[in-house]
Amino acid sequence: MRLNQLTFSALCSVLLLSGYARAEIDLGSIDLFSKDSASSPIPKGLIVGGAAVTGTHRYKAEDTKTYFIPGALYFGDQFMYLGDRGRYYFALNDSFAAYGYGRYRFGNLDPDDHHEFAGMHKRRGEFEAGVGGTIITPYALLSARISSDVTGQSNGQELLLWADFPVVRGRLLIMPGVGMMIRSDKMANYYFGGVSSGEATAQRKEWDTGTTFSPMTAIITSYRFNDKWMAMFAANYEFYDKSIADSPLVQHDGELYTIAAVGYTW
Repeated sequence: MRLNQLTFSALCSVLLLSGYARAEIDLGSIDLFSKDSASSPIPKGLIVGGAAVTGTHRYKAEDTKTYFIPGALYFGDQFMYLGDRGRYYFALNDSFAAYGYGRYRFGNLDPDDHHEFAGMHKRRGEFEAGVGGTIITPYALLSARISSDVTGQSNGQELLLWADFPVVRGRLLIMPGVGMMIRSDKMANYYFGGVSSGEATAQRKEWDTGTTFSPMTAIITSYRFNDKWMAMFAANYEFYDKSIADSPLVQHDGELYTIAAVGYTW
């Protein structure tokens, strides 16, 4: 499981660096399943590979596109590099895991990209830090994670509540998951459709999202061909809170992102 999330997250980080991706993709606690074994669906170590990523635009002015991207990720005993984010486990056993969390969230709105954004303030990237924990049961991984902007861009916070239901059959992994993403008003307004009084026009009314509650669902599948090569497919859908969906910048109900990837373990 771990390899796929790291492969997925790392490859997505390169996509995000392009300045076009707007996806909020979280693969839960897949890294807990990385093992230094040829029979594990997720190996430990450095993984490099490539992926095709496609998904729904966040803002109505944008186009849906598909990207073909390279990437790398790392699964260690305590530290996990997840592309645009990382985890360091300070507690880990068979029933519970706790970790520190860091992420760089890339900016997702630039007035220079579309004339519909004229007069908007650029949404710049920020570094976020937080903590998380997972209760490990035989049938599910029950997780919570809270993080906050620490660079003064949005000054917002988010809380993720998530449950993964992993099924492993030899080298095959299938892991559906469901959860809720709760964002503070500052986070949601900055990155998810808020329009300040200074940005409002006759065609674009002022909009305050407030605190938002967005249900999410995902599925991850992976198959390890041998001790070096694996492939994966993942899909994630976020059902926007109504205050995001009805924003004059957004005007749709949610965002779907999918990825198909191959990776090689060094």
